[in-house]
Amino acid sequence: MADPRITVSCAPCCWGVDDVANPHLPPWDRVLDEAAAAGFGGLELGPYGYMPLDPALMAAELGRRGLSIVAGTIFDDLVSPVNRAGLLRQTREICALITALPPPARHDGQRFAAPYLTVMDWGHDDRDFAAGHPDRAPRLCDADWDGMVANIRAIAELARDHGVRAVIHPHAGGHVEFADELERIMADIPGDLAGLCLDTGHMEYSGMDPVATLDRWWDRLDYIHFKDIDADVHAEVMSRRIRFFGACALGVMCPIGKGRIDYPAIRDLLARRGYGGWITIEQERDPQNAGSILGDLAASRAFLARTGF
Repeated sequence: MADPRITVSCAPCCWGVDDVANPHLPPWDRVLDEAAAAGFGGLELGPYGYMPLDPALMAAELGRRGLSIVAGTIFDDLVSPVNRAGLLRQTREICALITALPPPARHDGQRFAAPYLTVMDWGHDDRDFAAGHPDRAPRLCDADWDGMVANIRAIAELARDHGVRAVIHPHAGGHVEFADELERIMADIPGDLAGLCLDTGHMEYSGMDPVATLDRWWDRLDYIHFKDIDADVHAEVMSRRIRFFGACALGVMCPIGKGRIDYPAIRDLLARRGYGGWITIEQERDPQNAGSILGDLAASRAFLARTGF
């Protein structure tokens, strides 16, 4: 039986929306149409610049489809000091939009109200090609790490000023990806300033056990992303020098329940720990591989329903 404390949502990356400069992205209103048609009541905003930042327009478009925005996204270079102004502009504009929209439902056991601001580092070739390889990924020097922490703090403080909870999202190919980096960023960013959005697929891709990691960081966990990994494709891409989204284009992320992640064990953990709130399905793909989107979302939803979500 589905847990009434949890609502499952989706994200534009299920349609291949990660890089707003990609000429093959679907129109944003089609994503809204298909998210509603697939039976979701909520979704994420997607990367900055994809959906309009006009509150009146978005409220109308979401309202007539019965959708809520569960989270906005900062998906950018968090390391470079020169990027601070741009990061804060994105934060200000995203938070102004999502707080002007009707709020998503709140659940028993939910620590912070949605919508959230997911904060992810991205845009470094040396890390992108080392995604999933903690043994060979170059690490930031102390000065650059401190610069990234300062940028994240600034984002989280500005989001808090807007009434939005910032959640740090370890992401394959970014500078917060592996277990040691997760430990370090949680030590450097206090829990009263920002929480965590842990993603089962990114944890698995990066060599972390999703169940153990969710349990380890339970006190910081505010929001969760679900995806699954095709074991055969993962083994193949780990033998190659390939970007993370190159691996996604080859199908490393598959419908939930068709991969190797132990979702019954995750369900048991969340039930035991009393998780309440939103869980967002993500299945990154090449946007040109669009034919199976609705079928994949239906398969993921059906599996999660059978598993008790």
